[in-house]
Amino acid sequence: SMIRKSTLPPQSRHTSIKAGDYVVLKRGDIFKAVQIQPKKKAMFEKQWFLPDTAVGQLYGSTFDVAPGGILQPRKPKDTEGSTDANEAGTDNRHILDDGKSQKLTRDDIEILKGQGLKDQEIIQQLVDNSSTFRDKTKYAQDKYIKKKKKKYENTVTILRPSCRILAMMYHGREPGKICHMRYDMLAQMLTLANIHAGSKVLVFETCAGLVLGSVMERMGGYGSVIQMFPGGGPVRAGVESFGFPAHFHDTLHEFPICHVNALLAGTLDTACKDPPAGRAQERKVKLEEKRKKLASAAALLEGRNADGLVIASRFHPCPVLLGLIQFLSPSRPFVVYSQYKEPLIECFTKLKERGGTVNLRLTDTWLRRYQVLPNRTHPLLLMSGAGGFILSGTTVAVDDSKPANSQRAEEPAAKRQKVDGR
Repeated sequence: SMIRKSTLPPQSRHTSIKAGDYVVLKRGDIFKAVQIQPKKKAMFEKQWFLPDTAVGQLYGSTFDVAPGGILQPRKPKDTEGSTDANEAGTDNRHILDDGKSQKLTRDDIEILKGQGLKDQEIIQQLVDNSSTFRDKTKYAQDKYIKKKKKKYENTVTILRPSCRILAMMYHGREPGKICHMRYDMLAQMLTLANIHAGSKVLVFETCAGLVLGSVMERMGGYGSVIQMFPGGGPVRAGVESFGFPAHFHDTLHEFPICHVNALLAGTLDTACKDPPAGRAQERKVKLEEKRKKLASAAALLEGRNADGLVIASRFHPCPVLLGLIQFLSPSRPFVVYSQYKEPLIECFTKLKERGGTVNLRLTDTWLRRYQVLPNRTHPLLLMSGAGGFILSGTTVAVDDSKPANSQRAEEPAAKRQKVDGR
């Protein structure tokens, strides 16, 4: 078979940064999501700059923060360190860390910054004025330079938002907002739930919209996503950070979790009631809009033919799972995430007693990050100890005409042993 090569020009294969885009700022292992707005300052790692000065550049570019907060693209040759030393010691046993080895003071460094020196030049000055740098081993010198780069580096990288990047951002900055869900657990949930374009997926989450946005990203704007939310309204802060096009939001529906029992019983009333007196017209418009959203989501749920269910919340998942699993078609996957295993054990037991599910699995993942460098590859000293637990399974059709304990009755009776009567 012939492989067709892309006929697009090289410029059109890359996406450039535009005004109004949601982007992710990166420096080292630190991330922050912002929206590019005209002349609006962004504060990142105790430094302010104007993100709109990067408009027109390619995503993934690294920028120097110039005076006045202007972002200037960093040239490829600037990313290479020029602080390699020719001399190095054999060991560090005679080096005394008394704080007197550096000749430059803080005031001297501030003067160098005021003169407009770049971060590489400042680091080179620190190396030249260190009395113990030449005596350190090659590995210790690299570690020293890396530490100074982290402190004085004046660069920022602008990335396109994705579920992986946003999951790493939330887990690093505010893990409590996403129930301490690690990015590898999120990837497993999307895979186990078989999220794909054209499917109808139910999502119940209290992870700032991160799980909901990840499901929408994988579906690519095709299909239906029904967000089941507690309280007065859905929380979608994480969804906004993805910066989806308008047609993505057309596939998103919302349904309050408090009306699930009424919908299952067939007693849900979506009629618009008369608003109370005072500002009647404005309230009537809001109630009518709310009624339309409720009716459209209820119409999708009434068929009970959803293709997947994803639950990740701080609430106890058992009543939510037992209620929402009734909206799934047979032979459809469901995934439940919890920070603790005890609620999922209860869900596992309830599903076994209820029937209608197969291939139930309760798992957790141990993730270990490694530093990979010449002659010094080892696990990182600080890493995540736990990323939560996942309960997954598949629904099957249940024959309601037979009792739950009919399997034992259907077993053939044991054959009686023949006795010779002679």
